[in-house]
Amino acid sequence: MASIRLDKLLADRTPHSRSEVKQLLRRGAVQVDGICEKDGTRHIDPDAVTVTCEGRPLASGAHVCCIVNKPQGYICATEDKRHPVVTSLVPEALRVRGLFPAGRLDSDSTGMVFLTDDGDLAHRMLSPRHHVPKFYLIGLARPWEDSYAEQLAAGMTLADGTVCLPAEAMPLPVEGQYALICLREGRYHQVKRMLAALGNHVSSLHRVGIGGLILPPDLPSGGCLEVLHNDVETLLKCQSIGVVSGLIVTNFSSYLINAGR
Repeated sequence: MASIRLDKLLADRTPHSRSEVKQLLRRGAVQVDGICEKDGTRHIDPDAVTVTCEGRPLASGAHVCCIVNKPQGYICATEDKRHPVVTSLVPEALRVRGLFPAGRLDSDSTGMVFLTDDGDLAHRMLSPRHHVPKFYLIGLARPWEDSYAEQLAAGMTLADGTVCLPAEAMPLPVEGQYALICLREGRYHQVKRMLAALGNHVSSLHRVGIGGLILPPDLPSGGCLEVLHNDVETLLKCQSIGVVSGLIVTNFSSYLINAGR
């Protein structure tokens, strides 16, 4: 990576403003390769040195990407006066300026939320043109019916006129009434509204994957994991519902525990 001014690097990869960065430098809170550095104008190559701020290493890479296993009650936003927000679950070392959730998950739903400060990546991920698939583990109030998969695959028009793209879905061979559904769009309460139109009720919803990136079954509720460059590329790839189903069934107990069920 090309060299960059230390104060700019700190402002880009921490939650601190430029003025706050100057204060941190003045009081000796920044180290480069273990040596205190107070000169913010110094040019460094962040790939060649280790920079710490207040004892914590800076996030690696030009941009930060991470996933959070969102608990119930959290809002997919950067700030909210009434509810806790998903960005508060991100460790300080990854909580860089401009970090935001790319996409939404309802307050009462749980599971994978992708956060980044890379606007271009978020646009590619959310653009209808790319149709990045999203996978949801859903609990149903009533047993799955064979006709559901066919009706969802044909596309649906809801009572209010909302037209939903074709979706894939299948029941899971586990105890209880659970299914896996794959959407390639993200409308308001879409999964719940689609199943309601089929005469059922979604009692729980846990997002387990986006594109080719699957939520680790051992990531606890409220946990956060940095996504490295190779895994970011996986995010934009498709994954078959059969493969995801196999992973969910194999680790079903862990997913339920870490969904807070």
